[in-house]
Parts: sequence; structure tokens; C-alpha cells
Amino acid sequence: MRTPLGRVRNLGSSHSGTTDFWRQRLTAVAMALLIVPVIAIILMLIGRNQAGAAQILGSLPIAIILVLFIIASTWHMRIGMQIVIEDYVHNEKLKLAGVMANNFFCIAVALASIYAILKLSSGV
Repeated sequence: MRTPLGRVRNLGSSHSGTTDFWRQRLTAVAMALLIVPVIAIILMLIGRNQAGAAQILGSLPIAIILVLFIIASTWHMRIGMQIVIEDYVHNEKLKLAGVMANNFFCIAVALASIYAILKLSSGV
């Protein structure tokens, strides 16, 4: 239901944040489940040279675990920062610019992280 004032201001219902709330909880659960294998992978990498690290990271299950963790954590980061921007930035143009910059930054972090994992796993 939209109020007349909400229609004039072109605002949605007050329940529009529910999707972000559940997505943030979903990514938090995914990260909680993936943190134990990620820590185990990091412990396996300690003391290895680049060839040994490439051998460990070249394993398909390990690469999948790391990529899933990267995706979940950057998605979680994007949602959390977007909520902060939407709640505390009151200028609409700055808010739009902040949300766009947040999206681009999170995509760049995810792609750079996945690229680094792929580069290390190839041994180059």
C-alpha cells in the first residue's frame, strides 16, 4: 500500500528492505559455512612456495570453495554498504553516485580476487 504522499514522492512501501535483509542473512550463512574450509585452505598454503600453492589452488573443489566465498563476501559487502549509503546519505544525487560506486567497487573486488585465485592456481 502506498500513501498519497508516497505516490507524490515516488516512494515504495516501507517493506521494500525485506529482500535485502534476507539476502544479507543468506550471504552471512554462506560465509559462515565456507569459513572453515577457507581457513583450512589457508593453513595448507602456509610455508608453501608458489609451485606448491599452485598445486593446492589448482584443485577444482578448492577453487570452487574460494570462488563461492569471494562471491558471498562481496555480495554481503555490497548489500551492507548500500544500506549504509541509503540510510545516511540524504542528497539524492550523492546517494545515487554512492550506490553506483559501491556496485562497481564490489564487482571490481570480486573480479580481482577471482583473477588472483585463477592466476595463482595456474602457477604463472
